[in-house]
Amino acid sequence: MPLEELTLKLDPSDMPEMVSDLIDEADKRDAAFYAAGLGKKYSRYVPSDPTVVHAAIAYLKQAKMLRGNVFCEWGCGFGVAASIAAIHGFESYGIEFVPELADLASQLAEDFDLKVEILNIDYLPEGFDDCEGVGGKDLVPPDPPADPDTFVPHPEYEGLDPSEVDLFYVFPWPGEERLMMDLFEAIATEGSILLIYMGDGELGAFIKDED
Repeated sequence: MPLEELTLKLDPSDMPEMVSDLIDEADKRDAAFYAAGLGKKYSRYVPSDPTVVHAAIAYLKQAKMLRGNVFCEWGCGFGVAASIAAIHGFESYGIEFVPELADLASQLAEDFDLKVEILNIDYLPEGFDDCEGVGGKDLVPPDPPADPDTFVPHPEYEGLDPSEVDLFYVFPWPGEERLMMDLFEAIATEGSILLIYMGDGELGAFIKDED
């Protein structure tokens, strides 16, 4: 598998005021979201630890490990990571399938005057699917063409070419960690990095090597 794990040296305490203010506001909106009973309606929404995400982005930039400045948050929910990336100067995108959550993500970025493009689409590009596997979900890629000489275009999202994304971030649902890593391997290009939040402040980082 052409993924290389990276070692991150994180310092969540070194945080710009704007990032801190954004996280505080997101926490308030998150509390209001659950107080309104929406956590039951959108049971797959669970926030990660944005302080760790900020620290990881800051480290990758400081260590000059990023090939470019395009960021994409898969299953972005409120879009906190996408907004943090925008503060760090990224051309930032969030992908969220639930329209109501996509609207909340857009509103948060707008309220902080951040340019974040929230795409209300599935993070599985056209032709991809998932299925139940052993210990979790597996990625089902598109069927190969019958003619091996047929040109197969790189997977794309409506509004974003994943081959141009330099840094992906995801907090996968339990049992979907392998699915998201396989998706990254399938649609990312050489030099792109995946940050994957494992819960309890644990964050993994992987870079796509040459196929």
